[in-house]
Amino acid sequence: MLTYVYVGTNDLARATRFYDAALGALGLRRCVTGDPEWDRVSAGWGTYEEGGLRELAFWVGKPFNEKEATAGNGTMVAFRATSWKEVEDFHAAALVEGGLSEGVPGLRPHYGADFYAAYVRDLDGNKLAVVCRGFTARP
Repeated sequence: MLTYVYVGTNDLARATRFYDAALGALGLRRCVTGDPEWDRVSAGWGTYEEGGLRELAFWVGKPFNEKEATAGNGTMVAFRATSWKEVEDFHAAALVEGGLSEGVPGLRPHYGADFYAAYVRDLDGNKLAVVCRGFTARP
C-alpha cells in the first residue's frame, strides 16, 4: 500500500541520531540512495533498492519548500514491532535521544486484546507509535 513516509526535521544530524537509535531497536537500518544531493537533505530507514524501484522506507529530512518543519496535528506514523521487548526498547531509545513519551509501553485493549504499543514525539514533534500484535501476555 505504501512506498514511503516522509516527515520533516529542522536538524537532520540530530534527527538521524534519534532515528538510528529508535528504529535500530526495531532492527531497521539506514537506506543509502547513492545520490549525494538526496542523502545531504534526508535520511531513510527500511528498503531502498534499484534507484527506488523497490522502496518501503521511512524518511526524515528538510521540507521540500525549504520552510521550517512542523508536526502535523493528527498525523502519526506507526512502526511494527515483533515483540513487546522491541516496543519497550524503541520507547526507551527514543527517550534517551531526547524524544517525549506520549504513552508508555503497554496493552491498549480498547484497540484490541493484543494491541501492545508505545507512543513518542520525535525531536521535531512528529508523533510516532510502535505496535506489536499477536500476544495478550508477555511471551
